[in-house]
Amino acid sequence: MENNDFDFENRLRVLGALVVLIIGVLIARVGYLQVYEGEYYQHRAEGNRIRLIPTMASRGTFYDRNGENIVMNRPGFVVSLLPLTEPIKPEVVSRLAALLGIPAKDIQAKIDAHVGFDPIPIKTDIGPEIFTIIEEQKELYPGVVIEVQAVRNYLYKEEAAHVIGYVSEISEMELEQKKSEGYKSGDIVGKFGLERIYDKELRGTNGGRQVEVDVAGKPVQVLGEKEPVSGCDLVLTIDWALQTAAERAVDEQLARMRVLGVRAAAAVVMNPQTGEVLALVSRPAFDPNLFVHGISETDWKKINEDPNFPLDNKAITGEYPPGSTFKIVTGTAALSEGVTDAYERIYDGGEYMDKGNAGGEVLGWLNFVDGMAHSDNVYFYILGHRLGIDRLERYSRMFGLGEKTGINLPYEAEGLVASRAYKEKVFDEDWYVPETLDAAIGQGFNLVTPLQAAMVMGEIAANGKRYQPYLVQRIVGPDGKVVKEFQPKILSSLDVPDEVIKLVQQGLHDVTKYGTAAGVFAGFPIDIAGKTGTAENSQGEDHGWFVAYGPFDNPNIVVSVIVENGGFGSLSAVPIGRSIMEAAFKLK
Repeated sequence: MENNDFDFENRLRVLGALVVLIIGVLIARVGYLQVYEGEYYQHRAEGNRIRLIPTMASRGTFYDRNGENIVMNRPGFVVSLLPLTEPIKPEVVSRLAALLGIPAKDIQAKIDAHVGFDPIPIKTDIGPEIFTIIEEQKELYPGVVIEVQAVRNYLYKEEAAHVIGYVSEISEMELEQKKSEGYKSGDIVGKFGLERIYDKELRGTNGGRQVEVDVAGKPVQVLGEKEPVSGCDLVLTIDWALQTAAERAVDEQLARMRVLGVRAAAAVVMNPQTGEVLALVSRPAFDPNLFVHGISETDWKKINEDPNFPLDNKAITGEYPPGSTFKIVTGTAALSEGVTDAYERIYDGGEYMDKGNAGGEVLGWLNFVDGMAHSDNVYFYILGHRLGIDRLERYSRMFGLGEKTGINLPYEAEGLVASRAYKEKVFDEDWYVPETLDAAIGQGFNLVTPLQAAMVMGEIAANGKRYQPYLVQRIVGPDGKVVKEFQPKILSSLDVPDEVIKLVQQGLHDVTKYGTAAGVFAGFPIDIAGKTGTAENSQGEDHGWFVAYGPFDNPNIVVSVIVENGGFGSLSAVPIGRSIMEAAFKLK
């Protein structure tokens, strides 16, 4: 009996000791948390009560060289979800999806991908009816907030769309690449054109609000606020009046030729003494405003299925055989290499090595200026044969062909220079003389962009100097101070005698006086130089070319025009060139 009492007392002592130990541990832990980590948990508690909500900065605007505002922002309402202390209920997602006309799975995907307490943008620029419904039925949309944000507004819609570009919501792939640079889900970013190239400068710095929320995550009061800083503005080299005139000239010519199935064209206007791009047109075009709110399936299908590819900037991505505009290169090479001179007369009997002039034309004896003015194929076949493909390639590259011009736009194409190396690499075949003859008149493997064609003509106009084309004069901060100013940049100079350039200039001058462009330029009051071209197209009708510069004695304008499937350049492209020249020189 005594042993049993003793065992019970021992067990009681052990149990009591354990209870005391546990209580001691709990007291010690409470003391540790309150004394040593009290501040840490206080901040954690504050974090459960306070949210940091960013305020989006207004994107910088665009001006032309004369101060004309061409891209701006307007206030718009954005529907967002404010992260709650509990998951957003499926019925709220479904209700919001039905109201906004957005698939519920797309909204849920944004929620699942979101990190942090920033609002999750769901739809930009909603109408007043949606705003009213959400405001009047808040109990049905817990966590849904409506913010006022700046919405991009492209004032002139399709005009200069390929230069300016457009903005839209950042994609998952872009976010993955730019997350380290501070980009977040839902950000609006530049996707194309100058909007893409200068996105960082245009974005600005977001501000924010420190907001106290209740247990349901609803905002109660604003505790602090930091104003956003607007992005920088871009002042372009574009002359908007000239841009509008160039667009109108292209559209009017395409309308006249529509019955022939002609739908696409491009034009570039530059200052050959600086490289400033004064106008750039690509047709067909698109309205960049369609992308700001997230383009609809209908609009995207219309753009994407257009066989003439409205999203392609044909002025810098379109690669075409240069046709007779390439005779500028062939002529410069032939004179520089001494295979002909200003006085030699070469006989055009209608064909050379089974290759002839268009329509079987026979022009007889021609000197260099006559051959250039009349764009005589046989004359240039003979010069090309004398030069050989290796020297033609060397001079092509001296002009800067076969590489990007370096214009500050995305997706520029390099073009292609005909050469032995290219044919051997691609076709594993030897080079033949007839291919040299084709190359000499801008056919065969040669490919250039309209911008490159303008560059070649600009080099002749600038007495051999090649300037890098550019589209932005300066970047201006929100305080009005210039952040960066762009200056003309000489890339190279033609390594040819001055008298060679003078002779090529004379030949191009006579193109508009008695040559292939004389009919359209009859009575034109400004002395100019030009070159027509017709580029063979294996996929359909030939492409029409025209390049020109003026005034002849002191040129400050270079024009390059191509009309896809337009046939003879003298009929399709030259009228556009004349209209642009009239606008550039402010002629009636």
